[in-house]
Amino acid sequence: MGQIIVRVEADKINPEYLRTLLDVDNCGSVVSFVGLTRGTEKGVSVQRLEFDAWEDKLPGVLNNIAQSSIDNFDINSVLISHRIGVVNPSEPIVCIHVASTHRNEGFEACSWLITELKSQAPLWKKEVRSDGEFWKEGLG
Repeated sequence: MGQIIVRVEADKINPEYLRTLLDVDNCGSVVSFVGLTRGTEKGVSVQRLEFDAWEDKLPGVLNNIAQSSIDNFDINSVLISHRIGVVNPSEPIVCIHVASTHRNEGFEACSWLITELKSQAPLWKKEVRSDGEFWKEGLG
């Protein structure tokens, strides 16, 4: 069946703590992705990102993506955590942990998960930079 943990965080994400929540019984690997706010974009200083979400829909979309990864890859468990609100440079925006028996499946699933999250999750981000505020195109 596989364990799924989905968290939408208004406060800072702690990837190391989140990793401890993952079921790793009979697993040989944990593959992780942590996306951070960059301090510069196109040579311009980034002050912060601001994430807006369709909060009623976001957990369900993330859960469906996680379930699809368990159904389509040979993995044991998935944790997805995503920030909303203000995220400063160097702070985590998103954390994905995938536990699997073998590493190849974990890497494939983790890569697939972040790609699907960025294309499906009802999240929008505004980049606040030294030269103005810019809504980024698309979801994620």
